[in-house]
Formats: sequence, C-alpha cells, structure tokens
Amino acid sequence: MKNFFLSLCTVAVLASCGTMSNTSSSNKVGKAQPSISNTKWTLADNVKGKTPTLQIEGTKVNGNAGCNSYFGTLSTDAASGTFTASQLGSTKMACDNMSVEQNFMSMMGKANKYVVSGNTLELYQDSFLLLKFNKAE
Repeated sequence: MKNFFLSLCTVAVLASCGTMSNTSSSNKVGKAQPSISNTKWTLADNVKGKTPTLQIEGTKVNGNAGCNSYFGTLSTDAASGTFTASQLGSTKMACDNMSVEQNFMSMMGKANKYVVSGNTLELYQDSFLLLKFNKAE
C-alpha cells in the first residue's frame, strides 16, 4: 500500500509539470528555437532519488532516468521546434522508486516539441508541457 501511495504521489508530481502555466513559453511552441545539439540538462522538478538528466550529442540522447541510464536517438528541427526521441532503451537495475523513471521515460517518448528560454528547456506534447529542465554546467 505504501508503494502504491508513493507511486501515485510521484505520478501526480510529474503530471503537475504539464499543468504549469508559462504563457511566454507556451506561445513559442511550434516556432523557431535555438539548437539544443551538444547540451546537457537536469530535470527542474524535485523528485525522490536521483534527478533525471538529459544529454544531447548530435542525433544521440542519453542520461539518467532517475535510476537507470538511458539512451536513444534524437531528431530535432530548430526551425519548427520539433523534438522526437526514439529507440529509447535503458539499463535494467531495480530501484526503490521506479515510478519516477517510468514516468520520465514515458514523457520523453511522447515529447514532440521543445522550447528554450534562457537556461530552461521545456518539452511538450503538442502544447501540453511534459518536462522542464535547467541547463547543466
């Protein structure tokens, strides 16, 4: 029961990422964006356990999903702000709170647009905010 409650809370926290209202960013969805090639990002939300990361190297994407390392291919178009992560895979370690990782990977696979505002990267499914990252050093 405790694990179910923790999983439910984690889903609610991650889902709340998508309900954040940022008018200036949402108006930029589907419009020209700076290139995000060769950049590193850290999830902006506080999550239990290791904070998920996103590293973009050309057409490759990788990072930590909260427990396991993940990898895949990435297609972006700065002119239209499109973002498509595909062929996502990960290592298979078991951790205490796998729901953070499962939700993160699900949202990465659903993202189809991106918006960069200063040191912030937002990933959207159409106009719905899924994930928000801060630029990593």
